[in-house]
Amino acid sequence: MPHLTRRRFLSAASAGALAAAAGFSSLPPRRRALVAVTLDLEMSAEYPKRGMTEWNYRKGDLDADTKRYAVKAAEVAKDRGGLIHFFALGRTLEQEDGTWLKDLAAAGHPVGNHTYDHVNLLATKPEDAQFRFQRAPWLVRGKTVAEVIEDNIATTTVALRERCGITANGFRTPGGFRDGLKDRPDLQKMLLRQGFTWVSSLYPAHTCGRPKEQPGDAVYADIVKAQAAAQPFAYPSGLVEVPMSPVSDVVAFRTHYWKLEWFLKAVRLAVGEAVRSGGAFDFLAHPSCLVVEDPTFEAVKLICDLVKDAGEKAAIVGLDTIAERGR
Repeated sequence: MPHLTRRRFLSAASAGALAAAAGFSSLPPRRRALVAVTLDLEMSAEYPKRGMTEWNYRKGDLDADTKRYAVKAAEVAKDRGGLIHFFALGRTLEQEDGTWLKDLAAAGHPVGNHTYDHVNLLATKPEDAQFRFQRAPWLVRGKTVAEVIEDNIATTTVALRERCGITANGFRTPGGFRDGLKDRPDLQKMLLRQGFTWVSSLYPAHTCGRPKEQPGDAVYADIVKAQAAAQPFAYPSGLVEVPMSPVSDVVAFRTHYWKLEWFLKAVRLAVGEAVRSGGAFDFLAHPSCLVVEDPTFEAVKLICDLVKDAGEKAAIVGLDTIAERGR
């Protein structure tokens, strides 16, 4: 190590003192955890009762309970100093009243584009993009799958603006993909062409254990480990990916029949990992699922309280803020 003279030591100490007095630290600041609570406004198959699959054809036809849950969840988050980033389907805006969604945006909750019909962006044929098009193929007659998808997204942006005065804040794909859009530069360019700078499409793989069985330590450890793969990054095209963090409510409750206490433990551990590492956490859930599985908003309360308890180490933000970290 080079010899540190008394003069050099005093000079360095003086510089550090001046930096501190000016409000700066001579050490690099610890990165704050960015935590988002996101709710996809769609109807989930198998809810409110098992065996119900009609919602696969009418994903945007939100029922009253789902809308009430979304509104109340936003109030719960705001009362605890947080916000919720919603993703809306354009077809929902065909309903008689869209005031509730307009009010959510006015209250400061971001609203993003989730396509018009909940279409699968990785579909290879127009009729496979959504169950609705299999039942009513004339809706996509003469169109390529790329045209169906692009029009579905663009029409939602227009619907949000014209019905509610909302400028779409980001885009989330219906369904999460293990590799996001890494192998689909065409979709990346299409989203950029439509004015989106970020997308939320990647959902990392993880274990959940056997359905109806309480998850063990190995399952929880794998969910925490998967948080490392749920951090924002930029594709070569410049489009930023903001991954969804496991475990989602649909995966936990619908697919694996988890109890609420098991789900809350996974959320607590995942948020704790974000706080510890200074990373990002994107809670993915659906009001149509949570209204049955978590009717008293325990997950939203837990996340907000964990962030509050972390103090300066964490903040609840929209996905647009997390996207900035991925640039």
